[in-house]
Amino acid sequence: MTAIDLDARLDPRELRNALGRFATGIAVVMAKDSEGPMGVTVNSFSAVSLDPPLILFCMARSLHSLERLEKAKAYSVNILLEHQKEISNRFARAGEDKFADTPCADGRLGEPRLESAHAVFECVPYAHYDGGDHVIFVGRVVHMHTDGEGDPLLYYRGSYRLLASLMQDS
Repeated sequence: MTAIDLDARLDPRELRNALGRFATGIAVVMAKDSEGPMGVTVNSFSAVSLDPPLILFCMARSLHSLERLEKAKAYSVNILLEHQKEISNRFARAGEDKFADTPCADGRLGEPRLESAHAVFECVPYAHYDGGDHVIFVGRVVHMHTDGEGDPLLYYRGSYRLLASLMQDS
C-alpha cells in the first residue's frame, strides 16, 4: 500500500481551476443584525437533509462580515436566476451598499430576502463547522419560496454560463 502524504502542498491555482470544472448555481446569503443588513454571494450551496430540512453553504474566513454572519439569528439563501448576474456581482464585492437598488423584502424571521429569486430558503442556524480556510454553515430551513420563473444562474470555469435548453420528447 502506498503511503499518502497529507502534508503535501497542492498548487492553489491548479486546485481552484480543477474545482471550477464543477458547475454550480449562484446564491446570495442575506442576514441582518444591529449594524444593519449584510449579504454575500456564494456558489458553495448544497442540500444536506430533508428530515430535518437542512442546507449548507461555506464562507471564507477572510470575509469581512463573517463574525456577524456567525452570530445571525436567521438568514436567507437566495438562489439566483440567470438574469440576476448584477445582483451576484454586487454581493460578491466588498465596501459598497449592496442593498441599494436591490429589491428586497423581510423574511418571516426578519432577515432580508430577495423579492424575486429562483428559490429562497429562510433558515435558522443549525451548526457551524471548521472547513479549513472556510466556515461551513448548516441552516435549518423554516420557510421557503419557489416563485421565481426561469433558468438558474450558473458558474463554470470562472464565468457565468447558461443552462442549455433541453429537448422535449414529441
